Amino acid sequence: MRAVRSKDARFDGWFFGAVITTGIYCRPSCPVPPKVENMRFYPSAAAAQQAGFRACKRCRPDAGPGSPEWNERADVVARAMRLIADGVVDREGVPGLAAHLGYSARQIERQLLAELGAGPLALAQAQRAQTARLLIETTDLPMGDVAFAAGFTSIRTFNETVREVFALTPTQLRERVARGRRTGPSGVLSLRLPFRAPLCPGNLFGHLAATAVPGVEEWSDGAYRRTLRLPHGHGIATLRPEPDHIGCRLSLTDLRDLATAISRCRRLLDLDADPVAVDDLLRGDPVLAPLVDKDPGRRVPRTVDAAEFAVRAVLGQQVSTAAARTHAARLVTAHGEPIRDPAGGLTHLFPDPLALAGLDPAALALPQARRTTLTGLVAALAAGEIDLSVGGDWGRARGQLSALPGLGPWTVETVAMRALGDPDAFVATDLGIRVAARELGLPVTPAALTRRTEVWRPWRAYAVQYLWATGDHPINRLPTG
Repeated sequence: MRAVRSKDARFDGWFFGAVITTGIYCRPSCPVPPKVENMRFYPSAAAAQQAGFRACKRCRPDAGPGSPEWNERADVVARAMRLIADGVVDREGVPGLAAHLGYSARQIERQLLAELGAGPLALAQAQRAQTARLLIETTDLPMGDVAFAAGFTSIRTFNETVREVFALTPTQLRERVARGRRTGPSGVLSLRLPFRAPLCPGNLFGHLAATAVPGVEEWSDGAYRRTLRLPHGHGIATLRPEPDHIGCRLSLTDLRDLATAISRCRRLLDLDADPVAVDDLLRGDPVLAPLVDKDPGRRVPRTVDAAEFAVRAVLGQQVSTAAARTHAARLVTAHGEPIRDPAGGLTHLFPDPLALAGLDPAALALPQARRTTLTGLVAALAAGEIDLSVGGDWGRARGQLSALPGLGPWTVETVAMRALGDPDAFVATDLGIRVAARELGLPVTPAALTRRTEVWRPWRAYAVQYLWATGDHPINRLPTG
């Protein structure tokens, strides 16, 4: 109730308020003041839609940031929500979702209904409606193409869903948007990615730019750009930090990948985080408090492809950032899939594990031990022996990685932090962390430092970002060129 009365945007995405007198549902920060006694509250937009409410045209609840819970938790409901956001239900149905999670479809249905008030199909339909609105408002695509690109199996279902959710027909929804906002049917879409304030762009985009693999990533004209390997084709994302949102431009070879591309970009930039909750806890430690107060809202730079990041983590073992980029660029040139980028200098998709499975270890300019580590990791990923997917089990993945020769605590925790998305991952053996610990008067040995960081749980991955900020390194600042 207090969140609604104060119009607190921090709670957008956590829950939705529906007004029984108007039949609409809103985010907590909606500027129209409803009478709280006329409201019902739902844990998801899908639950509000199933209860017969339509989306508010003023606050547009589907355009807010998502719930931070699904990237903070490791339980089956959170794993299911990450997979649904990645489009698994649209591609493989509820049985496919259940197979990814190792449960029966009935168990998944029951758990999602209990916590979110909606099953996997309803949750996926809510996402399809959001994708449809984006395509309707940002392109001139025929409505039939919009329907199938958004994941609907029929025009009738598409029309009915849009009317139910937005109280407008698809044509009326398009007519409400100024013509100048449309980008045309070229496969290029411009949209805004919302986030919860504050956000510190320096560590986020600085890290991605400083570690960018030539040909796959670049910093150009104030924006981070990279190639995306997607279920139906490939794409290029251009992400630009703005004061109150992230400007996102997507060039896709298949518009059916729109929802997946958006989900992966949001995950890459950790945009669904709750920085106030994170910073409040870390600020409670007097050692971290000055660092948090200096640049609040640091995010964990993540990845759009967990297998890619795992390979890059091995290439980065015991070498500089520049050397790691060089090694990765050589792999990309030799094994990556070429693409065209008329708008910039991107040339390849990062090679997937199957493409790397046949590489000649002798061709790698690496020490013998690291060649063995890399080829062992690639073979395990290609064979499906390691699950690094968004719906994977973090503990099981750690165990699978640790069982491979040459993958020690630094590599495993780095992958857990940036590829798996575990917010409590901590790289106690990282050189930058040990230097920061020494300067701040914290224990230096990994075991003692790990014990000291217990008070930072469950946000130790964010504490890593603040500790790294004590050093003079390009990962901590936006590029000037």
